[in-house]
Order: sequence, then C-alpha cells, then structure tokens
Amino acid sequence: MYNIHCMNNIAKVGTDRLAEGYRFVDDLDEADAIMVRSANLLELSFPTRLLAIARAGAGVNNIPLERCAKEGIVVFNTPGANANAVKELVFCGMLLASRDIIGGNEWVRENCDDPDLVRKTEKAKKRFAGVELAGKRLGVIGLGAIGAVVANTATRFGMEALGYDPHLSINAAWGLDRRIRHVTDINEIFRECDYITIHVPATDETRGMIGADAIRQMKRGVVVLNLARDVLVDEQAMAEALDDGLVARYVCDFPNPATANMKNAIVLPHLGASTAEAEDNCAIMAASELKNYLENGTINHSVNYGTVDLGPLSAGRARLCLFHQNMQGLIGKISATLTESNLNIENMSNKSCGGSAYTLIEVTGDAADSSVGELSQIRGMRRVRLIPPS
Repeated sequence: MYNIHCMNNIAKVGTDRLAEGYRFVDDLDEADAIMVRSANLLELSFPTRLLAIARAGAGVNNIPLERCAKEGIVVFNTPGANANAVKELVFCGMLLASRDIIGGNEWVRENCDDPDLVRKTEKAKKRFAGVELAGKRLGVIGLGAIGAVVANTATRFGMEALGYDPHLSINAAWGLDRRIRHVTDINEIFRECDYITIHVPATDETRGMIGADAIRQMKRGVVVLNLARDVLVDEQAMAEALDDGLVARYVCDFPNPATANMKNAIVLPHLGASTAEAEDNCAIMAASELKNYLENGTINHSVNYGTVDLGPLSAGRARLCLFHQNMQGLIGKISATLTESNLNIENMSNKSCGGSAYTLIEVTGDAADSSVGELSQIRGMRRVRLIPPS
C-alpha cells in the first residue's frame, strides 16, 4: 500500500488512477509520494519514507530539486500536458494586443445606457482599430512542448515564425512545421520580429533575458508576451520601454504591483494552464508517472534524475532502485554486492543526471532487506529501494 499526499487540489480524473494499492493521506509524514501544483515546497522537510514528488504542471521552481536528488526523491513534472491551453492563451494575448478588444469592450459598457449607442459606435470604433496577425513575424524563444505548438500554430495564422532554442532536441525538431525558421542567434528574434513570446524555464541563464539590452534591439511597436515565468523579463526595463512606446504591448501572466501598473500592459491572473482540460491532463500524467515509478521503478519525465525504463516488472522477479552519486567504479561494486547476496542480474539500466545517477536492476533470487542493507553501505549510495516480486 502506497500513501499519497496532495499538497493542492488535484483533478479527480488523475487521482482515480491511484486506486487499488493506494490511499490518500492528510499527514505528510505518512506519505510515500506527493502530488503538487503550486504549493511551495522549498523550505519543507520531507519524511524519510518519501519516494517521489509529482508536479501537475511543467514548472518546478517550487520544489528543491537538488536536495531531493541527494535524498533519493524523484521529482516528476508533466511537460506538454498543458501545452494546448498555454498556446491558446498566447494567441488570445496576441489578438488582445493587436486589436484593442479590451478598450472597445470597456467603451461599450461605459455607454451601455446611451440610447444613441448604435450611432455613436460607428464613430467611436476608429479609436479601437488594430492590425491583423497575418503577414506578421513571430519570434518564439524556446521550442519545447509549448513553444513548438505556438510556432506551428503561427503558420496557420499566416504568420512567419522564427524559433530560437539552443537546446532543441531531435524529437522536438521533428515536430516543427518545416516553414518555421530556426535561428541560432537570439538577437535575430529581437531585431526582426513584430511579436516575441517566451517559453523557457527560469534558470540562472534565462533570468532577465528580456532586459534593457534585448529591448533596445527590438522593432518599435513590438508586442512581447511572457506566459512562462515572471523573472524572465526585467520589469523596470519593460516599464520604461512601454512608457517610451518602443514596446507597444506587454502581455504578462504574472500580476504584481509592478506589472499591474505598467502602461499598455495586459496582465492576466496566471491563467496559462487554467483550463479544465489542462488540469485533467496534468493530473492524469502525474498520477501515471507516480504509479509507474512506485510499481516498476520506471522514471520518465523526471527533472532531477535521468530516464530509466525496463518495462513492467516480470512475475517472480524483484527490482532494486538505486540512487547514488555519479562515481566511477560504483556499478562494479553494486554487481559484486549482488553476487555475494546470491542475486542474479536479469536486466539493468543506469542513467546519470549531473552528479546524480539512478540504476534500476531486475534480479532473481531471494532479494531481501539484508541485500538492501549491504547495497546501502556502498560509498556514494544515497538510497536503495526494493520492489518485491508481485
């Protein structure tokens, strides 16, 4: 029986996947796994029994990844599960920025009781005239699950799409429309595009990437959209560019006193993934990741350990989940220890991620707590978990 603790409300369609062999507990100290959305776990002390954390969403800046890696706690996220929701909001933001829909709607409401509203509308609408997306150039910074679908959709709007991603994977590249121009210099995005949208994680490399130097290169009248992370944009530099008119509109999904008071900013209350469909997709994916790891030792979509997948656990066999430092010679010591315990390795997979590594071993023989204890004594070993035969 595995105990699951939810730090936030998780869609029932996801939690229902954790039925037989699982129970949901209110006490964190009883938890084998955590499901979370936005709750801040950075300062939280985890129980020694905690095995995994599943974030129902893509961003994990609310989770202490390095500390979890050292404690042998696998952190999962759900990349792509909310991609369509964010993509649709990006284009909603571009349309709101291009056609003064908000201003027009406010004018109608302000004049709703005027009996001469129909006649006055024909004159007033000139104040809210805008431009079309077709024929404009969109720069997409980050071509992951969200950025890729944004770029692909732009071509269907008749836009020219430029994409920048120095870490573009082969799989992601295959999913891109052939009409998208992949650029290797981010400054091309800044110099050439009418619209710029950001879809990268918050890292030391990306914080403040849209700052004064970047904005200075942009075309006058550019529209900048940030539905990724607030820290990617230097807010003071953006406010100054909006005041100057260099940036025509800033569409931001992260309200705070600074963004809320920016001239010509459209600030949304963090709506990027706030659709019923996205919440369901994230919950289903998070639950599936936990179930596969807890029952089979499989790690997919982890942000602090590499991908390891041996498929479903074979009948009559056990699996050993080994979390350790990425050290030379350690695999040999593991093999020797298993031999001394009269365990035969039937299948094995190992993957490193920075200074951390995960080794999943399927064995035959009498795998018991004693063998777990012996493996735990190996220098550099962080955690050993036994999944007994089913």
